[in-house]
Amino acid sequence: MISVKHLTKKYGSFTAVNDISFEVEKGEIVGFLGPNGAGKSTTMKILTGFLPPTAGSASIAGFDVYTQSIEARRRLGYLPENTPLYTDMKVGEYLRYRAALKGVPMSKVRERVGDVLDLCQIADREKQLIGALSKGYRQRVGLADALVHDPDLLILDEPTIGLDPNQIRTVRELIKNLAQKRTVLISTHILPEVEIMCSRVIVIHKGKIRAADTADRLLKNHRAIGELRLEAKAGDGAVGALSRVPGVKDVVEERDGDWSVFTLRLDANAQPGEEIMRLAADRRWPVRELHQKSATLEDVFAELTLAEG
Repeated sequence: MISVKHLTKKYGSFTAVNDISFEVEKGEIVGFLGPNGAGKSTTMKILTGFLPPTAGSASIAGFDVYTQSIEARRRLGYLPENTPLYTDMKVGEYLRYRAALKGVPMSKVRERVGDVLDLCQIADREKQLIGALSKGYRQRVGLADALVHDPDLLILDEPTIGLDPNQIRTVRELIKNLAQKRTVLISTHILPEVEIMCSRVIVIHKGKIRAADTADRLLKNHRAIGELRLEAKAGDGAVGALSRVPGVKDVVEERDGDWSVFTLRLDANAQPGEEIMRLAADRRWPVRELHQKSATLEDVFAELTLAEG
């Protein structure tokens, strides 16, 4: 559905996107991740026809996004980070206008608008001014706009930014439902959402692709360190003793009343729990908690992006 080959975008001497290549297959939900300034939005703007590439190519459903822009755009729906809506128009009026602009036949406009109103759960807001809607409802109108011409591909740039937790949950469920019949490329900073929704993850940093795989395989292959938390009544020398346990990289100690709270950074795949419990027993440390943190996508993201500045 999406094919990107050696794509580059330069602004003068600055290279925003640097010779990247990736594929998104039909029916996939792919998370497109990266820190601010990594090249995510630039790549999305090229895919959606808003920017021309400096070099390389990108295609949607086999149509080049630059030389066959109209055909490519017919097959995609785009929700930008800041949803551009006409706030002085009513919801239904706006969607009918957008459907006509996107080439929906006049005989089908009312049907398509009715479908997306229902799909995005805003049918009861059809006659309300967009300017009077909450941010959550405006996001739903933006999604309805992206869907009104029934595209095969959805490109969503930070679709839940600025929403409260309840609104995030609602929009997340909408996206999951929409993805049942469509390919979705979604950019977000809320990494737990990616683990919940996405079948695959692409990480971009400083304009280059750093990883492209399932979340599970990224956790397995790219996690360099682990973390363990120990709460104990430990005496002097505890930090040094814990640091000498095999697999422990370093130890940070904090105080909680009479208790010491140790955070241990570990080598990849290290499991020093039993050795630490033996050490605590030998030194007669009362232990309140011993917990090894499970790896998360946030850990992988930090490893792939922070390690290289």
